[in-house]
Amino acid sequence: MTKTAALTAGLALTAFLAAASPAASAAAPAEVSAAVPTAGRPGTAPDPRAGGMTWAVRPVGPKGPSGRDYFVYNASPGQTIKDEVAISNLSDRTLTFRVYATDAFNTADGSFALLTADRQPTDVGTWVKFDRGVQRVKAGRTVRVPFTLTVPHQATPGDHGGGVIASITQQETDAKGRLVNVDRRVAARIYLRVKGPITPSLQISDLRAEYSAPPVGSGRMKVTYTVRNTGNIRVTALARIRAQGPFGLPLGEQAARKVPELLPGNSYTFSEELDGILPAGRLTSSIRLSPTDAQSGAPLAARPIIRKSSIWNIPWLPLTAVLLLLAAVLYARRRRSGYAR
Repeated sequence: MTKTAALTAGLALTAFLAAASPAASAAAPAEVSAAVPTAGRPGTAPDPRAGGMTWAVRPVGPKGPSGRDYFVYNASPGQTIKDEVAISNLSDRTLTFRVYATDAFNTADGSFALLTADRQPTDVGTWVKFDRGVQRVKAGRTVRVPFTLTVPHQATPGDHGGGVIASITQQETDAKGRLVNVDRRVAARIYLRVKGPITPSLQISDLRAEYSAPPVGSGRMKVTYTVRNTGNIRVTALARIRAQGPFGLPLGEQAARKVPELLPGNSYTFSEELDGILPAGRLTSSIRLSPTDAQSGAPLAARPIIRKSSIWNIPWLPLTAVLLLLAAVLYARRRRSGYAR
């Protein structure tokens, strides 16, 4: 079982991660880690279970703190970049950190996250090299750790995401009395755009709608859809969701959502609920997506991306009432016609 709690505020991100392998025993502790989510501005916060250990990881420049939140680069294939990361020990005792880089991905809830320590990076995480992978930092002190990022000649154009991590792994006993390795990590993001042809592209897939309504009155439409980044740069977007009846007649309330940053090849699935939808027979859900470049904020498409899906909902009770009324009128006319003869 894995327990994860992430805390954020300020300049870096601290995550407490604990888990145990089913085969773990007191004699052989399990090696465990998990993804470090890094949503919003980087920050640092003490974990109440971390024994008072708190630290920050942030970019620095040749003259000290540079004011950067993340490592953001534009580079050509084959280019080498030299930079430094600062590790600040905010605890009251000396701490020893393992310093390394890894690749980023998007979690199901839209967070920016980094590969766990037991997963090997294949992208920008392999391009970063440190002279020393272990750093011992005294209480209240900060060390600046230089690193080199070398972009391979065969690197694909577009965005590559990752992070520089300072981690501490300790053996602890879980609820079942087993020894586990608890990996606590603080990370600073890496955003690297490799020069070359840029192909921004978003795709809407798996669009489906469900409709429910009381016997009389308007109902609710649930619209579920997946937004996938099929291009080569990270993208954000504004999604507008609405429902239409026959002949494009607008129905009920509309919804809007900001699609958070999507790394290339990643996707999010969303669900929206639209109220006040009349059971008008053929109901159409419509998604209108306006993408923007997450790095510059510039619009990426001259026209929005639109996808539609339709379902049928027959208002049986009102329809039955109308049919009964028509039948009653016809019956009454026939009776009057018979009397007239």
